[in-house]
Amino acid sequence: MTVISPALVESAETRLNDILSDIQKLVEVESPSEDLKAVSRGATAVAEIISNRLGAEVETLDRDGVTHLRLRFGAENSKVVMLTHQDTVWPVGTLERIPFSNDGSVLRGPGSFDMQTGVVMAIHAIAMLQQERVNLEGLSLLVTGDEEVGSTTSQELIVAETQEAEAVFVTEGALDTSLKIARKGSSNYVVVVEGKAAHAGLEPENGVNAGLALGLLLPRLVEMGDSDKGTTVTPTVLKAGTTTNTVPAHAEVTVDVRAATQDEQDRVDHAMRALESPLPGATVTIHGDINRPPMERSTNEQLFAQAQSIAETLGIEVPDGVAVGGASDGNFTAAQGIPTLDGMGACGAGAHAEHEHALVDYVAPRTALLAAMVAIHLGATDRADEA
Repeated sequence: MTVISPALVESAETRLNDILSDIQKLVEVESPSEDLKAVSRGATAVAEIISNRLGAEVETLDRDGVTHLRLRFGAENSKVVMLTHQDTVWPVGTLERIPFSNDGSVLRGPGSFDMQTGVVMAIHAIAMLQQERVNLEGLSLLVTGDEEVGSTTSQELIVAETQEAEAVFVTEGALDTSLKIARKGSSNYVVVVEGKAAHAGLEPENGVNAGLALGLLLPRLVEMGDSDKGTTVTPTVLKAGTTTNTVPAHAEVTVDVRAATQDEQDRVDHAMRALESPLPGATVTIHGDINRPPMERSTNEQLFAQAQSIAETLGIEVPDGVAVGGASDGNFTAAQGIPTLDGMGACGAGAHAEHEHALVDYVAPRTALLAAMVAIHLGATDRADEA
């Protein structure tokens, strides 16, 4: 008997209290990316949930002090990969100000939307397939610990784990109920300007003002963007100067770049590296690189259409597909040409913001959709419309 039927949604509904309890457990651990001990505590909490719900022992993978988790069923060459992360952007202590809450319709708390709900949904989707006696051979679950800071230690792990997969499901949150079928690529740079210090009152003419040189560069940076192509180049954090009476000898700006295509991402990268100071005597050095390549729509459209068909079979709301500016670990997998469906986690809003929240009514149906998509690609049934 196929598992792709409305009964799968009913199964998810019966698990809802357990799902919500596990979400609360993860939110209340607090696991900001920069605090490696906190990330390790978060990984331990996830491992405990996996043990409790799946009866499985997860691998703990340390990469330069960052804790990641991997759960494989069967062979090393994964056919289907569920990709999640449990690190958050919120510092330890945020719970004192924004405690976990559940009023029956909305979950709140640091990381509730991005993305502890998605982690728990992935675990319970697997538990549902176990309950249905689906052969899980070829399934892999990755729970990384540094997605919010660019996946610097987990990128290699992600690429290796997914290189032979036929489908990757990323349980990032979904704005409203839409699945993410395209994401912009992201690049991160620091533009450093070196000038020459001098006394601002006695001999300012003998200095080279790095702050002024950087100021002249800022419009050039913004002009690298292309609104018609959706490319943005945004100066963010600026630093310059040491004391109020000294010509700044050093200035720097962090630059966030987003591009919808690889060609655009490469164009901006070349332009960044060609920057020269407009102020004589000042020098410019560029640090940083392309972080995540774009997730382009063409790679994922067939998987998205399948998700829509399965949603109809399950009798749940059929999701739309959207392209978004934010990047995720799904960018790495889609760039390899692997069909990747993102936004399979919580429905809600407010990632990285004070109003971060997940909607309770969508947790069970979307967990069922996730389980069904995994089942299809593990060969539990060939087509959603066979149910």
